[in-house]
Order: sequence, then structure tokens, then C-alpha cells
Amino acid sequence: MIRKFTCAVVSGALLFSIHATAQDNTTQQYLDTLAALGFPAPKENELVHIPPTLDDLEDADLHPELKRVIRRGHDLFTNTQQLRDEHVFNNMNCSSCHLGDGRMPFSAPIWAAAVTLPDFRGKNAHVNNLEERIAGCFTYSMNGKPPEYGSDNMVALSAYHHWLARGVTMYPQQPIYGRGFPPPDRPENLSYARGKAAFVEKCSICHGASGDGLRIDDQTVFPATWGDMSNNWGAGLVRIFTAAGFIKNNMPLGQPRSLDDQEAWDIAYYMSSQERPQDPRYTGDVQETLEQTREAFHKHSMYGQARESDGHILGDHDNLGGKPFLKPDTVRPRTFE
Repeated sequence: MIRKFTCAVVSGALLFSIHATAQDNTTQQYLDTLAALGFPAPKENELVHIPPTLDDLEDADLHPELKRVIRRGHDLFTNTQQLRDEHVFNNMNCSSCHLGDGRMPFSAPIWAAAVTLPDFRGKNAHVNNLEERIAGCFTYSMNGKPPEYGSDNMVALSAYHHWLARGVTMYPQQPIYGRGFPPPDRPENLSYARGKAAFVEKCSICHGASGDGLRIDDQTVFPATWGDMSNNWGAGLVRIFTAAGFIKNNMPLGQPRSLDDQEAWDIAYYMSSQERPQDPRYTGDVQETLEQTREAFHKHSMYGQARESDGHILGDHDNLGGKPFLKPDTVRPRTFE
């Protein structure tokens, strides 16, 4: 019974509505369900938010046109492949990383971005707003070109983020429960061989032994974990600690928190040791690119390093995956001067 319910929770189908009659009881039921799946209880003073659903949207006191745009944003979020060859050049959807339609805690729930941005971001060393943060996902995770700022698609995606954050104060002072992909403690040693064996045993049934994922009728069922149709070398999940956090808290699908910490880190290390499309910040030289991006990003990835299994220098190539350009014009400095 618990296992069947787990799958539903991961999909977001049974996450509870914020409009329950007994709010406190609903929140406790929500937390009890997460605890049964192995997730930690909130720490003292952590902000717990149960994002609203599309069913809640039906009853919300919002303009019908806004409701339509929010639904469009949800549709884009869960089927980003409809923007294939225009804004998306791999097999990823937004919901490939942000599970449960972007609502699932410990799967980088997207509502947190709506209440904490604009903010400074170390990755590009300037203040980012929500649209620029979404643009980063298209640039790196989708290996693509973001929709124009202020475009219909960008406004729809932003509106969906804001809908999920309904009721949360801007710039909350409390730490947010379940934010991001919190990694388990890093083991003393990581092993490529152990990671490969664990990936084959625990992950390949969905993602394939070669990390190609699964597509049916031009729709992504399970995303590619590396290769031309996966995220590029600039995506957050190539950082080993980020991948370990995602894997520990969300994989295998329907069995969150079932891997031990060593397995999660070894699989992350193995996946980060595979090739993928070039980082859009590439200068033409992998070591120069590594030097420019090391402190803010690549010190946590395998980019520019020799692979343990064969000595191959990762990222030392000009392969752009499925797109005809290196970087979109959104990858640029911002000085506010």
C-alpha cells in the first residue's frame, strides 16, 4: 500500500490542497506521508508550504484569463518538448528534474524561486529575476534557447511558478523545507565501478544502460542521463553533489530515499563522468573554460578532468548536441549600470 501511494505522491497527484478545511491537520498529514517515504521532518522554524493544484485553480478568485495562462504554463512545464527545435534541443522537460509538476519537496520545487527572486546568483555573478532563472534552465538543462523575456511562453511559465507559491510571503525569513536537491553527506571515497554497477542495477531499466532514456511517439517517458539528448555541461545536475541529492531523494522513480548514501554518490559520480553537449560558456579550450568557471560552478563537476575508467578528458570537444549554436544571447553579464 505504501509503495503504490509513493508513486502517486512522486507524480504530484496526491499532494494535498492548500484549501483543506483543517489546515493544520492537512499539513500534518502531508508531513506524515513524506515521513513514511523516508523524508526528514522539518527542522524548527522551517517554512512548510503545500503548493496548490490545478484543481484548486478552478475555485480560485482569479481572472479567467489568468487561469488560462497559468494552465498554459503548466502545460509548457510538463510538456516542454512542444518547444522542440525552437527552444529545446534535447529530450528534457522542465518536469524531468522538478518532479510532481514542480510541486514535490526535495525535487527543487519551483515555487521557491518565485518568492526568493530577484537575488544574486553565483553561477553568473549578478542579480537574476525569475525569467532569467527560467532562461538558465532552457540554456543549460534543455541545451536550448530560452523564450524571449516577456513573451507569451515566458509569462505563462512565470505565472505557473507564482501560482504554486500562492500564500507565501516574498523573501521569507525562514529556511524553506524541501528546497532544492539537498545531498546526503558525501562518503570518503567515490567509485566509478560501483556507480556503473549501481546504475545498471537500479537505473537502466528506465534510462537504459547507455543513458539514452526512453521516448515513445516523440514524447519523453524517461529522460536521457547523458549524451547528446541530455543536459549540457553547464546544467546544475552535472555537479556531483546536486546529482547525488536528486538521486537520493527521488530515484528510482516511485522509490525515493531507497538508495543508501554511497549508492547515490557513486551513481552521481558515474553519471557526471559521461559525455554530454558542450557548456555554452565554452571558449574553445576546455581548460580555459574550466579555469573561468571553476570557482562558481565546475569545481563540483567532472568537466575538464580525466575520467577514472580510461583517462578521457571530459568536455574536451566541440559537440553541441542537437542544436546549431553554442550559446544564446541570454548568456551575458549584467551590470545594472
